[in-house]
Amino acid sequence: MANVYPFRAVQYTNTAELSHLIAPPYDVLDLKGKEQLLHRHAGNIVAIDLPHVPAKELGPTETYEAAGNQYRKWLADRTLARRETPAMFAYRQTFEFNVAGTKQTVQRCGMAITTDALPFGPRAGGGVLPHEETFSGPKEDRFALMKATRAQLSPVFGLHADESGAATRIVRDIMAQRAPDRTATTPLDNVRHELWTVEDAATIAAYQKALAGEDIFIADGHHRYTTGLNYIKLLESSGAVPADHPARKSMMVLVGMSDPGLVIGPTHRVLGGMKDYSLGAFMQAAASTLLFEPVAGDAHQLEKVLHQLESMGENRLGLYDFASKQGFIIKPAQADPLAKRFATKPREWRTLDVAIIQYLIVEEICQPKLNGGQSVKWAFPHTVGEVLDIGAGHETGAGGGKGFVPQMAVIVRPTPLNAVKAVSRANELMPQKSTFFYPKLATGLFVNPLE
Repeated sequence: MANVYPFRAVQYTNTAELSHLIAPPYDVLDLKGKEQLLHRHAGNIVAIDLPHVPAKELGPTETYEAAGNQYRKWLADRTLARRETPAMFAYRQTFEFNVAGTKQTVQRCGMAITTDALPFGPRAGGGVLPHEETFSGPKEDRFALMKATRAQLSPVFGLHADESGAATRIVRDIMAQRAPDRTATTPLDNVRHELWTVEDAATIAAYQKALAGEDIFIADGHHRYTTGLNYIKLLESSGAVPADHPARKSMMVLVGMSDPGLVIGPTHRVLGGMKDYSLGAFMQAAASTLLFEPVAGDAHQLEKVLHQLESMGENRLGLYDFASKQGFIIKPAQADPLAKRFATKPREWRTLDVAIIQYLIVEEICQPKLNGGQSVKWAFPHTVGEVLDIGAGHETGAGGGKGFVPQMAVIVRPTPLNAVKAVSRANELMPQKSTFFYPKLATGLFVNPLE
C-alpha cells in the first residue's frame, strides 16, 4: 500500500469542543442545511467547504474566490492554525444504526493520515482502488474549491482489509488509554465525533507497519481523491513539482474492515423525467424482464418487506410508484441477467443490485421504452423518508427539487462489504452511488494545506 504519514494539520484554535464549527461533508448538505450550520456559528467550516449549492455542479467563479479568501482570513487571525508538529489522529464516531432490523449504538474507529496520492489501480505491495464510478459535476466543483483554497478541506474515507486486526487494535488501544483531545456532535445527524492526537513515534511506526502491503479501498470521497490527482497535474503543467510537495499527499481517514463499527447503509434510487412513464406502462415494458410481487402499505412497509421476503432471492428490489402509491417487490426473471451483455465482468459485479437497476431497469427498460432513448433523471436518497420528500417535490441533499419530476423509486438493501472488496480487487467499478458507509466523516476536524 502507499505509505501513510502523520501531517501538520490546520485546525481550529482555542477550543476542544467543536460542535458549532464542524459540518457533514459537502455532498449531503443542501442550502437549508448550510444556513442552519452558519446560524449556529458564522465560523463553521461549511462557509468554506460549501461555497456553491448544489455542489453537484460547478458554481460561479466568485463563490470559490470568496471561500479561498475566507480560509486565508481565518489563518491570518488564527481562527485556524497549522500544527507545529506532524501527527496522526485516532478518530471515533458514535452513532445509532439499524443493524438487522434493530437500532443499535455503534462506534466506528479509524486513523486520520496522509498517503501518497497515486493513480488508481492495483500495484505490487498494494494500491489505491476505487469501487464506484463518479460524476463530472462534483469533480469540477471540488477542483475549483481546491484551486481557490489550496487545501484539502475534507478527508477521503478509505478502507483496508486488516485481516489480522492489528491496525484496528492499535487505534482502539489509543482510545482506551485516555480521554479524547477534541469532541463534537454534528447537529444534523446527532453523530458524536472524538479525536485523539497521536504524536508518539513508536505508535505511528506500529500503525505504519500494520498497514504494510494493504490495498486502500475508497469507501467515500472518490471525487475528492480524483480532484487531488487533477490538482497535481495542474501544478505539473507549470513546471516540475518536487516529490515532497504537500499536494502529492492525500488526507484520508482509514478504517480497517475488521472494525466492528464498519456498517453500510442503502442508497435508494428515485427515477424521473420519463415522458411516457406510468406504472402500467412500466409493468408492460418490463413484463418479460422482471417479476412483480405486490406489497400492501406505504413505502416504509415496502422496505420492511424487502428485507424479509427471502423467497424472492438475492436480487430483489422494492419498486414504489409515486402517482398511485403502489409498491412491489421485483426481481429479474432470469438469474444473472447481465451475463450476456457483460460477459467479461465478474459475476460479483453483474449481480449487484445497483448494476441490475442501472443496466437492466434503466438502460434496457426505462430509457428505450419509456423515454425515447433519452437519459433518465436520478436522485440518490439514503432513507425512505428522503425518498418520499423527493417524491413530494422537495430538494434534499440527495437530489430532487426544481426541475426534477419524480416518478418511481427503487428501494434497495445495502451493498455487502464482501462485494465491495471483490469488485475492487477485480479492478472493476460499481455504478455511481453503490454504497453508503454510514456515517459520513466530519469536515472541520482537520485540514491538509497544499502550500
